Amino acid sequence: MKRSAHALRQMTRWGLAGVLALTLAGCASTYRNHGYVPSEEDLAEIVVGIDTRDSVAETVGTPSSAGVLNEGGYYYVRSRVRHQGLREPRVVERELVAISFTQSGVVENIERFGLQDGRTVRLTRRVTESSVSNQSFLRQLLGNLGRFNPSQFID
Repeated sequence: MKRSAHALRQMTRWGLAGVLALTLAGCASTYRNHGYVPSEEDLAEIVVGIDTRDSVAETVGTPSSAGVLNEGGYYYVRSRVRHQGLREPRVVERELVAISFTQSGVVENIERFGLQDGRTVRLTRRVTESSVSNQSFLRQLLGNLGRFNPSQFID
């Protein structure tokens, strides 16, 4: 009898220790990296006023995005996102390298920005208002039965 009670207590302790270990493992942070930013060494190879769009793409690779107006600049973006348990993922590090070009396609400027330089852009939801009120389809259909004029159908 004493042995079975002792074994039960020991199994309970191991079970609780296992549940605690799984709970703590679920709260551990995991990180995901997104995007690509050229290194300082790669950017040092680009000469402002001499290199062109093609030579930049050849030296540091094609950008993750580019400006769409007037053959805009190249933008290289890298983000590091922390996922922790059930919390919402949070961007903990962001880096952006912007390479701007002249009208003729020659490198004009190279800039580097971090997360602290950015602004949060709040996205809004724009929904077109409809003239339909909160009525069922059948009620709307039956409500239109008395709204027609027979003279509309006579030529």
